[in-house]
Amino acid sequence: MILANGFFWRKCTPAIARYWLWLLAGILWSGVGITLCIMACYWLSGIDWPVSIQGAGAGLGLGFLIYYFGFSHIARKNIHRIAQQPDTVCLFAFQAWKSYLLIVVMMLLGYTLRHSPVPRLILAVIYSAIGTGLTLSSSLYYAEFFP
Repeated sequence: MILANGFFWRKCTPAIARYWLWLLAGILWSGVGITLCIMACYWLSGIDWPVSIQGAGAGLGLGFLIYYFGFSHIARKNIHRIAQQPDTVCLFAFQAWKSYLLIVVMMLLGYTLRHSPVPRLILAVIYSAIGTGLTLSSSLYYAEFFP
């Protein structure tokens, strides 16, 4: 009976006010983005100066494109979806449930790339591009939280 009406699941769901999801999403997106950029900087620091500057420039340039054509659209969809949620919502509702599968795939891809023979310069460009895109997109969440 308890399971049939969903009472048990509602009691076990970590719920917060919808308003806080924008801050949580912003912190997570910028946290992951900054971490990726730090890893890229570490790899670039072990490469000769002119090549590392070119790699950093390529990563930043691609990051702006990833932000503009990709992650900003995802963030805006998440922001709109959060706005449609009830006043109290599950803590994990800042992303659509299908997006969690994408996150797992991206983490596995990152792990695979880090342990592959791909040169660190290429990894640094990829990581800085994705990190820049995530960090820039996190600003959209902050704009909703701090209007």
